[in-house]
Amino acid sequence: MLKININSHLIEDIIHLPSDNYDLRPNNIDIDTIVIHCISLPEGSYDNDNVSDLFTNKLDTTKNKSFSSLEGLRVSSHVFIKRNGEIIQFVPFNMRAWHAGVSKHKGRENCNDFSIGIELEGTSNSVFEDEQYNKLKEILKLMKTCYPKIVEENIIGHNKVAPGRKEDPGVFFDWDKIKG
Repeated sequence: MLKININSHLIEDIIHLPSDNYDLRPNNIDIDTIVIHCISLPEGSYDNDNVSDLFTNKLDTTKNKSFSSLEGLRVSSHVFIKRNGEIIQFVPFNMRAWHAGVSKHKGRENCNDFSIGIELEGTSNSVFEDEQYNKLKEILKLMKTCYPKIVEENIIGHNKVAPGRKEDPGVFFDWDKIKG
């Protein structure tokens, strides 16, 4: 069972790879939203450290021609769930990770201010693994306990906060597997 350290705002007993791609949340902001993303680098390629390297500003953009657009990009989610269910945390939950970009939800701009970003290793056109859903469901339960303003209707895909710009987590993401 996952537990959070209330002092560090980190999940205990998982891998922590600190990212510099975050800052303070604005004052008087309640964390009430979770944005679910997916990523793999190169797209559809797993079993590598490219996503972790991107989130920690260590990605060698000469490794693959598809990486050229990532040169100088500074992004990170709070958490990344690999295909095998391994969880990596990059940013403490009380901080504003740079995950949603230009975004809007329920009339509020800049979703990074009030949300937690969770990335699943995958693509918007692929099926996710059961172990990823299991770990995601555990994290969601933990986040709802720590941040009681997070409600089901505020657990959304990146496509909902950046329509027309983003598709993730994609058509194959099974929302029923994370309910409750």
